[in-house]
Amino acid sequence: MEGTDPVNKKLAAALSGGAVLVVAVSGCSSNKGTDPKLIAWAKTVCDAVPAQDAKIKAANEAISTAVSDTTSSPTTIQKTDSQAFQDMSDAYKALASAISGAGAPPGVEEGAKRQQNVVTTLNSLSASYADLKKKVDALDTKNQAKFASGLQDIASQTTQLETQSKSGTAALQALEQGEVKDAIAEQASCKKVSATASAAVSTPASGSTPSASASASASASSSSSASSSSSTAG
Repeated sequence: MEGTDPVNKKLAAALSGGAVLVVAVSGCSSNKGTDPKLIAWAKTVCDAVPAQDAKIKAANEAISTAVSDTTSSPTTIQKTDSQAFQDMSDAYKALASAISGAGAPPGVEEGAKRQQNVVTTLNSLSASYADLKKKVDALDTKNQAKFASGLQDIASQTTQLETQSKSGTAALQALEQGEVKDAIAEQASCKKVSATASAAVSTPASGSTPSASASASASASSSSSASSSSSTAG
C-alpha cells in the first residue's frame, strides 16, 4: 500500500527495542574481584534472559513470515499478530519478574531505585503489548478494508512503545554500572545473548529491523493490497 513505508520504518525502530534491551542487560566487560553476592545476583538475572530473548525473536519471526506472504488472510494475520503480541507481553513480564525477584544489586548505590525503574519499565512494556493484542483481537477479519484500516490505527498508536523501549534501555544502562556490569559480564547466559543480539542489531539495514511492532503496518499493507485486488477483480 502506497505511503506505508515511512510507517514501517518508524514502527521497526519503535519495537526493535527488544533487541536493544537485551544488549543493555548483557555486559561486555569484566574485572576480577567482583563481590560474590553481586555475581550471584547477576546469575539470577541473566539466567532468565535467554528464554525470553528467544520468545521475543520467535514472535518477530512469526510476524515477519506472515506479513511477507501477500496471500495471508486477515484471520491468519490476526492470529499471528495476537499470539506474537501475547508472547512479547509475557516475555517482558517474565524479565521484570526475574529482576524484581533478584532484589536490589548488593552493595550498589541507589541499587533498589535503579532496579525498580527497570521493573516498572518492563512491566509497562508488557502491558502495552497486552493492549495491542486486545486491539488486534477486536478487529473485523470479515471485511479486508476495515481490517487494514484497523491495523493502521493500531500502528499509529505504537509511538508510545518507542518511548518505553528507550526508557527501558536507559533504565537498564543505569542499573548496569561499575561492578554490576562486571558481574553480568561473567555470566555465560548473558554473554551468549549479548553476542547474538549485537549481531542482530548490527546486521539489518536502517529501518528494516524485524520487529513485532512493524507487523501492524506491514499486515495492514498486505491486507489493504489484497482488498484492492479483490475490488479490482470485482
